[in-house]
Amino acid sequence: MKEILKSGDYLKRLGDCLFDFMIVFEEDGSIMYANEEAHTILMYDSFDDKGIQDIFPTLFAITGDKLASSVEMDGRMVAVAAYRSNSTCFNAEVRFMGDDEGVIRNVCIGRDISGRDSMMREIEKIKENTINMSKIKDEFVANVTHELRTPVNGILGNIRELINTEKDKSRLYTMEMIEKSCADMNALINNILDFSKLQAGKFEIDEREFSLRDMINYVKSNHANKIHDKGLDFFVSVAPDIPDILIGDELRLEQILNNLLSNATKFTSVGKIMLEVVQTARTGKKIELFFMVMDTGIGIADKDKDKLFKEFSQVDASISRQYGGTGLGLNISKQLVTLMDGNISVDSKPGKGSNFNFSVWLSVADTEENRSIANDFHIDTASVADSQMSQFDDGETFSFGSVENAEEIEKRLMKLVLCVEMDTWDKAENFADAIKQLTVGAPRDIATTTLKLKMAVQKENKEKTSEIIDELREMIGVGHNG
Repeated sequence: MKEILKSGDYLKRLGDCLFDFMIVFEEDGSIMYANEEAHTILMYDSFDDKGIQDIFPTLFAITGDKLASSVEMDGRMVAVAAYRSNSTCFNAEVRFMGDDEGVIRNVCIGRDISGRDSMMREIEKIKENTINMSKIKDEFVANVTHELRTPVNGILGNIRELINTEKDKSRLYTMEMIEKSCADMNALINNILDFSKLQAGKFEIDEREFSLRDMINYVKSNHANKIHDKGLDFFVSVAPDIPDILIGDELRLEQILNNLLSNATKFTSVGKIMLEVVQTARTGKKIELFFMVMDTGIGIADKDKDKLFKEFSQVDASISRQYGGTGLGLNISKQLVTLMDGNISVDSKPGKGSNFNFSVWLSVADTEENRSIANDFHIDTASVADSQMSQFDDGETFSFGSVENAEEIEKRLMKLVLCVEMDTWDKAENFADAIKQLTVGAPRDIATTTLKLKMAVQKENKEKTSEIIDELREMIGVGHNG
């Protein structure tokens, strides 16, 4: 082997195969071989009168007639400046190896890393710019949402004062619509701010002690009136084996439930909405709760379920036009559930309803209140566990022409008549929507009449509305004219 190396043929073939530069030098520093890459990178036509100290002056120097070195010849990687023939330099990574047996005294193999260093500097610069841009975006969103909230709250405060003193029903209805619009605007502003924080990774869960049942009662009271105003039944159930005093982010749990219940109310015109909470696991002081929000609304097709939890996404454009919304609520809810070590999903059938469910892990507080409290819980706890999925199977209410369907239509027509007589047109519109949903699949003339009914209600035309109600009753063969 050493004889082959002495001849120089094997050494030349080895050096020419390398993508790195290779230099072999004697004990006195003189260069005995350099491969083609070394000639190219170091810009030397010949190394005949050059030494290793000319290329790496910071590592080698000639003292008398000897080569002094500050680097170990053990093959370890060294970062150093390498000098070209024109006295310019570049950053290099090199290895120096020595042969104690004397055939090849010293070998240097290295590569130019100046391009890599430049790229790393560019990456760091891009990273810094990205952080700065994200900071600017966060500040912009925070400032804009603050500036938007100020005038909205000003309008909201003033309109609420006017509502308390207004007697004219027509103006009162307009004021209530303004109040609702302001509340919707505040909800939208809050969603944008929450989404921005979640995207920036700045959202933190604030864990504190809270009463689960007090929280559920509060959520229920926020939605009960609106749900009942649409003529829907509302059931809430909390399993009695769940400890009452828990440790978690009460406000974020409320936010998730408020969003799911608001969606259920928005997309349900006939039937019921249910909220159920059960305990699914417990490990020491940790407890897993499973929340279900079920409705008998428009439902969702399987192919559209993957769109639900994406930001700024609706099932289709018509949903946004008809019902409003930005598509942020469910995405925010999903991220909040994930922060609480849980999962969220949906089971649904078009035209039959949806069951949104999510799980979260909370801690159980060490208090005396955490005992069986079933007898102390004063919330309507109609059992909905058995009906969790049966809501999708009972289609008689929605099957046009059935006795059950006719009874439901008459109930809504009676409530619609009452709303018209009392000039509560916003509630009347809800019942008109319910009747439209109950007549899906009806003959064309009935479907056209229900559409006319809704248009008359939207125009607050009492005479026309009453006329169409009588016409619809006669066509369907239900109710009476009184």
